[in-house]
Amino acid sequence: MLTVLNSEKATSPNLWPEIEAASSTSMRGTDMQMVEADVESVEARLVAGEIACPGCGGELRPWGHASWRTLRDHGRPVRLRPRRSRCRGCLVTHVLLPVLVLLRRVDLAAVIVAALVARHVERRSRREVTRTVGVPWDTVRGWLRRFEERAVEIRGEFAALAYRWDGELGPIEPRATAALDALEAMGLAASAAVRRFGPTPLWALVAGASGGRLLSNTSSLIPASG
Repeated sequence: MLTVLNSEKATSPNLWPEIEAASSTSMRGTDMQMVEADVESVEARLVAGEIACPGCGGELRPWGHASWRTLRDHGRPVRLRPRRSRCRGCLVTHVLLPVLVLLRRVDLAAVIVAALVARHVERRSRREVTRTVGVPWDTVRGWLRRFEERAVEIRGEFAALAYRWDGELGPIEPRATAALDALEAMGLAASAAVRRFGPTPLWALVAGASGGRLLSNTSSLIPASG
């Protein structure tokens, strides 16, 4: 029997206006909008018109559900059925994708981020990484390769978020590799988010702030916002 993903309350609700501001520009022209993983919170905000359309900025309202999706959580199959919404202004429909996942990835965001940390920060072997995350090495290698290709960009944009959320943050010291620099910036941004907004897992911050595109082929990871 497959487990159904339906709620996650680990993320501070105070962070979501900031996350949506950061991710909405990158989602323009698509039918996706990243939202928190707490189903009840998303539903309440959707009914109240508090989630903005990534296309025109209008109010998104309930509009059924997207298709069921089978994902992997440490190798274990799980099911997710994202909420679908429709803008009252432009009438475009959008799938509300929870930060449990990254775009076009079968494995949960928490699993992918754990693999990146295990390999680059904890210096785990291939066997240890695959055993920890429950994913074949070929899959993990693809994540690592894509992350390393985007490391400089990821470092710069998460560092900008860290300074945005903590104006007293000191200089970020360079690490041994670009990938470590990127992970350091991601960690600092998550820490700054916790101090300013409350508890927020690293994977949720990364998935939300990147608009789900951490490992995607895009020209900009996180758009500039005021």
